[in-house]
Amino acid sequence: MSDVTEEDHIMTTEQSGHVRFDGRQRAILLLLMGAGFLLSADFSILNVAIPEIGAGVGLQLHQLAWISTAFALPAAGFTLLFGRFADLFGRRRMFMTAMVLLVVASVIGGLATTPAVLLTARALQGLATAMAIPASMSLLTTTFAEGSLRERVLGLNGALLSGGFSFGALAGGALVSSLGWRSAFWINVPVALVILAAAPVLLRESRTPGRVVLDVPGALAVTGGLLALVYGIVEGVWPLVGLGVLLLVAFWVIEMRATAPLAPVQILRRGSVTWGNLAGLTIFAMETGMIFLMTLYLQKAMGLSPLMTGVVFGVPGLMAIVAGIIAGRLIGAFGNVRLLALGMTVQSLAILPLVFAGTSRSALFVIVPCLFVGFFGHVAAIVAFTVTATSGLPDEEQGLATGLTSMTQQVAITVGTPVLSAIAASRVDEAAGIRFALVVNVVLTLVSMAVVWFGLHAPSRRPVQSPTLDKVEV
Repeated sequence: MSDVTEEDHIMTTEQSGHVRFDGRQRAILLLLMGAGFLLSADFSILNVAIPEIGAGVGLQLHQLAWISTAFALPAAGFTLLFGRFADLFGRRRMFMTAMVLLVVASVIGGLATTPAVLLTARALQGLATAMAIPASMSLLTTTFAEGSLRERVLGLNGALLSGGFSFGALAGGALVSSLGWRSAFWINVPVALVILAAAPVLLRESRTPGRVVLDVPGALAVTGGLLALVYGIVEGVWPLVGLGVLLLVAFWVIEMRATAPLAPVQILRRGSVTWGNLAGLTIFAMETGMIFLMTLYLQKAMGLSPLMTGVVFGVPGLMAIVAGIIAGRLIGAFGNVRLLALGMTVQSLAILPLVFAGTSRSALFVIVPCLFVGFFGHVAAIVAFTVTATSGLPDEEQGLATGLTSMTQQVAITVGTPVLSAIAASRVDEAAGIRFALVVNVVLTLVSMAVVWFGLHAPSRRPVQSPTLDKVEV
């Protein structure tokens, strides 16, 4: 068994039936979710600062996308590999290594004066994210027992991730305006150092038992395939997309034959893992693409400033925090599969009124309420997707399962914007192109929701019932 002790799985229940955390569990939650909040807020702050960062190091307008791409490539390409590393070599060790790397990368970024140094810092931040997210998620899922306690934890985690995005959107413009773009990097350093100091005290090491064996061919195939696929999509280099697909097919073949596979075929054949991650891919890709398109619309068509754009997104983001807090209870009431379908439906239909929004400031009376509703559905769907894709698995596979969900999230965030941007660019009129891309967004999300719903309810793919909550489908 793993090094995690039984006391890590103890939960107490009030007479009302609601789960509550003991003091140690609260401290662990604060630590791990604080790291997620930091990464989420940093992503949002740096998005606001991209024009200033580019100007500060001499990047041309057409090169600004590389500030995001340099981060996204390693974040997407190495997440699955580092999730497995965490299983094999220790989740706490991987988490702490990620925090050290984040400090180093942030210092380099804060001191950067040339594009090469800046992009190196962003790539290192992407690597740190690829290490931290699966390690922290697997620490959460192995510390808190499957059932209502874990569902509440994942709901709170979704709330804090959304809170990080909202905080970054609201504070990013003010921070960069008052202290300069370098502050977007420096702000990470003290927070990461506090996390590093607390981690050895609060976190117990956990890993997969037995002899450590790494599937090197599988690791090379999946990492190379994801890098080629993501880079090809972002840059529009379709031969690389084809190469990425071929390498991922090769990865599947390797895993079927490997004695110690990086991703055991049995976990990839689990309906909850397969369909859950398909849902996650759609949830993140479509919402990220929508935010990018609406950012363009708000600033170019409606003439809002970056600071006001941050307010437009940040204030509705507070509703996403509410969704994360209550999502665990909603899963207990309706089941994670039903909540997943409902969340995806709400996320998509809330976009429809945006298609008909005008360019006058009065359109904000439509846009802001729709964002409130849409963000609620988005975060509820995220929590349900995470529960679906990580439940019913032994502790030794939690790092792999959470690595898959993290990889899905990073790939989706990376490809959602360029795909919907290309759709928008297919129309001569920019505003019309954005509206058309939003319609495509709605259709793709609803179709994906239907596919996932029927996939999870197929007889051979039906999720296992939770032993602690009869209504929870996992």
